[in-house]
Amino acid sequence: MDAVRLIAAGRHALARSGAAMDIVGEAWQAQALAQGIGGWLAVTGPPELRAEARGLGEAGGRGCAVLDRAAARGEGTVPDQPPRAARLTEVADLRQALLGLQALLGEVGIALVGVACATEDDGLYWPCIEAIDAADESSDRVRALLRRLAVRDRGSASGVA
Repeated sequence: MDAVRLIAAGRHALARSGAAMDIVGEAWQAQALAQGIGGWLAVTGPPELRAEARGLGEAGGRGCAVLDRAAARGEGTVPDQPPRAARLTEVADLRQALLGLQALLGEVGIALVGVACATEDDGLYWPCIEAIDAADESSDRVRALLRRLAVRDRGSASGVA
């Protein structure tokens, strides 16, 4: 499935999430998607974006690990379904995929702030804080990819390779 469609599905699922643990699960899904898109681009993307894409994949992996550690301690949960990212087959529109992923990660961060502010349970609060940081790091990686993509496109438009 195309990355843009998977991101749209993630944004829709996050918007429907009401319970704290559903939001945490969607945060995990978003990080898995960041990891998957980063990994996909690192292997098959434009050569000039591959190093940044590896960084996105690694940041997404760290984001998943934060939430996995919380679940292992019994402080949270990750989805009992396979990650949406497992259905990733292509990134047809790279710019749209990156813009959508950046929006999703921002929405995840905001939703996690809401969960962290609403809970009195330290076992949920601190993993949310770590997950907010992880979403921010992944978003920074997406921003770097968008900047590099813009530079590449400007070079192509001016005839400079």
